[in-house]
Amino acid sequence: MQVDEFFLDRLRNLLQQKSILWEEKKMFGGYCFMVDDKMCFGTYQGGLMARVNPDEALALTKKEGAEQMTMGPNKRIMKGFLHIEPDAYDLDEDLAFWIGKCLEFNPLAKRSKKRKKK
Repeated sequence: MQVDEFFLDRLRNLLQQKSILWEEKKMFGGYCFMVDDKMCFGTYQGGLMARVNPDEALALTKKEGAEQMTMGPNKRIMKGFLHIEPDAYDLDEDLAFWIGKCLEFNPLAKRSKKRKKK
């Protein structure tokens, strides 16, 4: 899938405006934005992958263009991860809302366990 540089710039600008330090990693066929060494949000299948508070996730799916992320052939629900369609963050204030939800949860999120290098 082709990278949407304009969308990536929008994400970077939001983080810069909030004076957030982040790291970008290529992951899942898109880009993942890491904050405090934790996955915060990213691009995924032409949309936004948002890591939000699992306690709020179901309520947030009521917003237009947001759905629970699923994984694998069994469509296992990824707890605390939402897929947001581009129309749902077309406006800057909508994108700011979703990124704000991700940043709000980030301090509570668990870090992935580091794999030992062989």
